[in-house]
Amino acid sequence: MRTHDLMHCSQALLLMIAIMAHISTIYGQDQNKTVSLFDGISFHGWNTIRDDELSFWKIADSTIIGGDGATKIPYNTFLYTDEKYSDFEFQCMFKITGEEHTGMINSGIQYRSVIEDGKMIGYQADIGKGYWGDLYDEHRRGELKKGNLDGLQQFLNEEGWNSYMIRCVGNRHQLYINGFMTTEYVEIDPQIPSSGVIALQVHSGGNTKVEFKNILLKRF
Repeated sequence: MRTHDLMHCSQALLLMIAIMAHISTIYGQDQNKTVSLFDGISFHGWNTIRDDELSFWKIADSTIIGGDGATKIPYNTFLYTDEKYSDFEFQCMFKITGEEHTGMINSGIQYRSVIEDGKMIGYQADIGKGYWGDLYDEHRRGELKKGNLDGLQQFLNEEGWNSYMIRCVGNRHQLYINGFMTTEYVEIDPQIPSSGVIALQVHSGGNTKVEFKNILLKRF
């Protein structure tokens, strides 16, 4: 092969390597990119288990609102994602209000959850007085681990906006409220699904109003 041709081959090879490296970099960025799960104006990408449940949910000021703070919630209602997620970091801002004398004022964020026989089944990062930062297993095993309330109290705004972060990688689960880790849990049961939907909950009982905004997720 002539020197001139060899130089062209070498340049072509270097160009191909550069292109492949660029594609690899882009792919890696896409896989770990933080995306919004809520477009701020519609329920695109979200569903309810029953059609009539949608009456408990609305959108205002780029915020998903469950309940109205005046009407009792007759049964647990969920707004869940079309997509399923396995290993991820979920973040949102949330606010919960309601009068305690009307009944239980409670909410939660489901993850790695499945819907069977009209029921939401799976992990729940709990929200509400007496349950802040707990890890609950909806319609399956009940409470898995209590949140660290002693440490959380100095960071928690019970009447206003707080942040929630759920980090789930493999069998390790970590829940954070306002940057404080309330719960760390390691799943030891291999039969529990490692992938599922994410859902926002309004618990039955009281005149709960719960608000969610800035709903973000990054896959791992």
